[in-house]
Amino acid sequence: MSGGMQTKPVSLSQRLGGFERNLTLWVALCMVAGTLLGYLFPGAFVRLGAAEIAKVNLPVAVLIWLMIIPMLLKIDYGAMGQVRQHWRGMGVTVFINWAVKPFSMALLGWLFVRQVFAAYLPADQLDSYVAGLILLAAAPCTAMVFVWSHLCDGEPQFTLSQVALNDLIMVVAFAPIVGLLLGISSITVPWSTLLLSVVLYIIVPVIIAAAIRRVVFRRGGEVAMQALLRRLHPVSLTALLLTLVLLFGFQGKQIITQPLIIAILAVPIVIQVYFNAGLAYWLNRKLGVAHCVAGPSALIGASNFFELAVATAVAVFGVHSGAALATVVGVLVEVPVMLSVVRIVNSTKSWYVDARA
Repeated sequence: MSGGMQTKPVSLSQRLGGFERNLTLWVALCMVAGTLLGYLFPGAFVRLGAAEIAKVNLPVAVLIWLMIIPMLLKIDYGAMGQVRQHWRGMGVTVFINWAVKPFSMALLGWLFVRQVFAAYLPADQLDSYVAGLILLAAAPCTAMVFVWSHLCDGEPQFTLSQVALNDLIMVVAFAPIVGLLLGISSITVPWSTLLLSVVLYIIVPVIIAAAIRRVVFRRGGEVAMQALLRRLHPVSLTALLLTLVLLFGFQGKQIITQPLIIAILAVPIVIQVYFNAGLAYWLNRKLGVAHCVAGPSALIGASNFFELAVATAVAVFGVHSGAALATVVGVLVEVPVMLSVVRIVNSTKSWYVDARA
């Protein structure tokens, strides 16, 4: 979905396919549908929530695999050779993703959940809400960033190599960072379940996607790969929409009866997106990085791998927990907020270029 530099300005709607053009609408409809279904038929969602093995919810696991494996197929881990070419942009993004974002979210979670709005939230869920926010921020997005990069005329090889690098870092860094921050927040860390989530939702999908890529390229090359991606695109999008229906169905009663909680949890999420995007954008400008690299760097630095966060929250804390709700709120704000960041990056291109001149 990523693209190179355009010779003339092109609107966001012109750069998107039919689904992506109406992405906010489809996502909103699925959220509403899931919320209403969960409120009207709570028993059905209780049974779906109970369908688990080793604390892994099977419906969520299947949908997330169907969602992320087709997206991971786009990642060429051979693109890691591009790291040296874009080392400054890479360095900024890695710094934001792994040294700033998880820790800034832990701070924002503590500030807003445990201090500013504590009186308006269920006391027994405060730790769980903070845990969900930490899970949301502890893994950089590996899927939707291809869309965000395309919308800001991002350098495609940078985006590809950055996502590949983040995936490799995530394999070894996600569980330790989450464990550290949950420990600092005085939340018991169920290490076995957390490590199982890393295996199921990072290592296994990456291995499967890499193996499929190798087989497809050996048999038919780039043409066969693009054909496969076109066939799997509807599968991934359908899985995304069904995942939203399911997740909002699990939380339907809470969302309808306690909308204030949703608004409160959205506050630290929105702040951290704009803060991390702005910091990455500014650092890239200071380092003299081209705008086509700075844009996707800022967007990758700000966005979250919500599929992993949701799956881990469900596995570790349960489908009806405050942690699961916090990650679902992350899904709620992801699309509109990231689209606004894209618009900011695009509208400030002349300022960015002039500042580097």
